[in-house]
Amino acid sequence: MKFHHKVLFVASEMYPFSKTGGLGDVMGALPKELKRQGVNVALIAPYYGRLNHGDHQLRLIYSKCRVGYPWAPITADIYTATCDDVPVYFVQRGEYFDRRFYYNTHDGDYFDNCERFIFFCRATMAWASRLDGAPAIVHAHDWQAALVPAYLHFLRPAAPFWRNTKTVMTIHNLAFQGRFASRLFFDSGLPKEAWGLDGAEFWGDFNLLKAGLAYSDIITAVSPTYALEILSPQFGCGLEGILTKRASQLRGILNGADYTVWDPINDRHLPSAYSPDDLSGKAVCKRNLVAELGLDRRFLKRPILGFIGRIRDQKGIDLLIDIMGRVMEKDAAVVVLGEGSLDYEAVLLDMMENYPGRLAVRIGYTEDLAHRIQAGSDIFLMPSRYEPCGLTQMYALRFGTPPVATAVGGLRDTIVPWPDPAATGFTFSEPDPELFYRAILDALELWDRPEAWKAMVVRAMRADYSWEKAAKNYINLYRELGADI
Repeated sequence: MKFHHKVLFVASEMYPFSKTGGLGDVMGALPKELKRQGVNVALIAPYYGRLNHGDHQLRLIYSKCRVGYPWAPITADIYTATCDDVPVYFVQRGEYFDRRFYYNTHDGDYFDNCERFIFFCRATMAWASRLDGAPAIVHAHDWQAALVPAYLHFLRPAAPFWRNTKTVMTIHNLAFQGRFASRLFFDSGLPKEAWGLDGAEFWGDFNLLKAGLAYSDIITAVSPTYALEILSPQFGCGLEGILTKRASQLRGILNGADYTVWDPINDRHLPSAYSPDDLSGKAVCKRNLVAELGLDRRFLKRPILGFIGRIRDQKGIDLLIDIMGRVMEKDAAVVVLGEGSLDYEAVLLDMMENYPGRLAVRIGYTEDLAHRIQAGSDIFLMPSRYEPCGLTQMYALRFGTPPVATAVGGLRDTIVPWPDPAATGFTFSEPDPELFYRAILDALELWDRPEAWKAMVVRAMRADYSWEKAAKNYINLYRELGADI
């Protein structure tokens, strides 16, 4: 089978086939935009048991591809589909990927996650090496794919097939590193020289992301501010040392928003379309949301605050819980959609009983409801402790729902804060409940000034964070590495 793709993405999820958060969205959008700009790109991901086939036809193209991990005869089947003209390949092995969830249950991570993603990375290498041509660039994303750049680094001297292939390692969230017992390193296929301070070893453990950071040709983070933040102990999650050592190879490229999916002018999930030139449909969306979530009808004329995200400390859900009573006293409604910590979920559900018709909590994530909350809310909340890039604030801007967010990472790069004349939202300097509450008060006060609020809404909707610019930055990066893109 001939392989003519210049760039091979390696990732653990891709929308619409699989998604737990921003990584899936990015993988569903960036390859598509690169393809639109003329780059020959493909992607490889696991074939999960809960893979969303949708209208995409999957077919088996390679059976019993020898992987050799965790024992010599083990094999993988390779399936393929086409999504927006991008070839997508799937590594299938039932005992590793045919599970209800991708990485964990409410009880914690799967006990064999290290083995699962060593298998995935080795299967990626084994499959690609059987084809007729190596890609110019292998672009790995997050810890689940991070061993691929490490394998390539050590294969190049002995394997002519890979000699001219360069690697890019993208950090979507440095807090998730793939840290496991050291014994698993010695079965991973990496040579002994990769075990050390400048390699895959991390305080005596095997750290998959660190291996990717150590041996990739270029490292990228998903926003310019986050690329600077992770060089510090506050945001470096223990890896600031190796990142500082490789700082000359570290770049920050801001993610984009896929406006073919997230734009109220053409959103199939909404009851009414709207645009910055005609906002009447947003009122229809708000009326629909009030009815759908059982909010009191007085909130048709009072502000609704929306939160969509993982219900975890990183997203600052505890800050929202802390100030919820005071927000309720301002006669504002709050809508929460997400899942995560069982303790926080329980607190939110209890609070909903205390504030009937004013607080709506939906545990879980559904794509259609996320769109309707973005459209039907007036203000969007993102009190994150850190945010590598964030996509939901970009969606909120396009949906005319100005965000209130911590000034960290990509939030700082995408929100022009009030009272700047060009403001598109509100930010506060650090994850503190008092600062968060004051920023919400600023938003509520501006909301009570209809003309000023409408002007901000229109500015927010006209902000452009499309993938076009990000894709061009990646193309320049690939060319910097010598790829003929």
